[in-house]
Amino acid sequence: MRIGSLIGAVAIVVFIGSGAASHRAAAAPLACTSIGQRPIANGRLLSAESVQAGAFTPPSSVNAAAASAFRQLPAFCRVTARLTPTPDSDIRVEVWLPVAGWNRKLEAVGNGGLGGTIPYPALSAAVKAGYAAVATDTGHVGGNADFVAGHPEKLIDFAYRAVHEMTIAAKSIAAAHYDARPTRSYFNACSTGGRQALIEAQRYPDDFDGIVSGDPSWDQMRLYAARVALNVFVNREPSAVIPPGKYSMMHDAVLAACDAKDGVKDGVIEDPSRCAFDFATLTCSGDDRDDCLTKPQVATAKLMTSPIADPRTGAVLHPGRYYPGSELGWGGVAGPVPSGESLEGMRKIVFTPSWDYRTIRVPEDVERAVRADNGLLYGGDPDLKRFFRRGGKLLMYHGWADPLVTPDASLIMFKRINEAVGPSAATSLALFMVPGMGHCQGGAGTDVFDKVAAIDRWVESGTKPESIVASHLTGTVVDRTRPLCAYPAVARYAGTGSTDEAHNFRCETP
Repeated sequence: MRIGSLIGAVAIVVFIGSGAASHRAAAAPLACTSIGQRPIANGRLLSAESVQAGAFTPPSSVNAAAASAFRQLPAFCRVTARLTPTPDSDIRVEVWLPVAGWNRKLEAVGNGGLGGTIPYPALSAAVKAGYAAVATDTGHVGGNADFVAGHPEKLIDFAYRAVHEMTIAAKSIAAAHYDARPTRSYFNACSTGGRQALIEAQRYPDDFDGIVSGDPSWDQMRLYAARVALNVFVNREPSAVIPPGKYSMMHDAVLAACDAKDGVKDGVIEDPSRCAFDFATLTCSGDDRDDCLTKPQVATAKLMTSPIADPRTGAVLHPGRYYPGSELGWGGVAGPVPSGESLEGMRKIVFTPSWDYRTIRVPEDVERAVRADNGLLYGGDPDLKRFFRRGGKLLMYHGWADPLVTPDASLIMFKRINEAVGPSAATSLALFMVPGMGHCQGGAGTDVFDKVAAIDRWVESGTKPESIVASHLTGTVVDRTRPLCAYPAVARYAGTGSTDEAHNFRCETP
């Protein structure tokens, strides 16, 4: 891959990595509007404008709730660029540079789903925290896979190249604007962004000092196929479909069986891996009712909470299971049709846009999906020795109640990295499983915590975090705090004080 840096009449020398020195020939930083006139390698700058505090207007695609946060933005310099590392590339990038209070660090943010948009809310959060921030649309427009057909380079851009190219450009732009390179660089993202995060550590170990990978869909193509296959099984006959109205009944039954196992009855299962709930206990004794499951619905629930296997050999094709406590979110995978992202991936990367998903064959089409992208969206290489050797830190997190990307994805990757790297991983890798949290956020658990602050402290101090205080909000009010514990430790109530306050809990290894 080519590494781009600013070039032009005034030379700028940028060395990648936290330990390298850099300088700029000119004594003064470049004003915001002057940056837009600079050439860059592998593309060109499109604009550079000063945005006053609270004056940024997001695109109409940003929902109103998220848009309100932009009114609290500080003043910043907004730089847009188009990067073209190949003739078929069209990677759009935005770099936001705080006018005052820059912490001399860079935060790159990732994408969700199939990308195709700039993640403005994540950019906003990074700038408010004092970072120079950067994001990309991953090289195409729209959250679909229309860009794949006939454009192999665009698939590479989406898979990993767009994130790498934007990072190199952002470091150069920040160095030009501030007359100082970022002293630290971090990547922070969840879901598809969690996969992007892992691939950055694998392919480009010099890009970041610290990486946050949340709920990572690192085996992307296998996940697409597994979700579609699971949906077809769920809808195999009308009597097998679990009506959404029954999810609450099922969830309440699971909580009744397992919530108090951690010593606190609070609507959250601290460690769902220790909850052995049997959905057969909910079998209707007679006709179908709202407070029970038919036998076909019991079979559906059991498959939702089991790995997806080859029906002939029993070989596991995808861990695929959703853990006890995730029932309220099953509709995303077990609805009338497969999840949109998975169907897009299967139709436009594996088959054709007219492919009838109901014809999926297991295991044949699962393995076909795995081969279809030539491994570009895999992200499962556990050998992070190069990243860790240069001092890089990887903070992973995953919601135990994630109904879209199985928590097993993070548990498996954590185990594999430790095995591949050896003892040195103990000081460079941490995983935080979040009780009660859904996919990246939401749910009954304490899902709000500052991941970037945690990894910044880790990088700066060299001390791995053993716990992170997280909050649960109702509206804008914090009504519970709880420590998230570095896996495999879990939070245990100390026995006295409010169970809604983090300081009354301790992290203990079972």
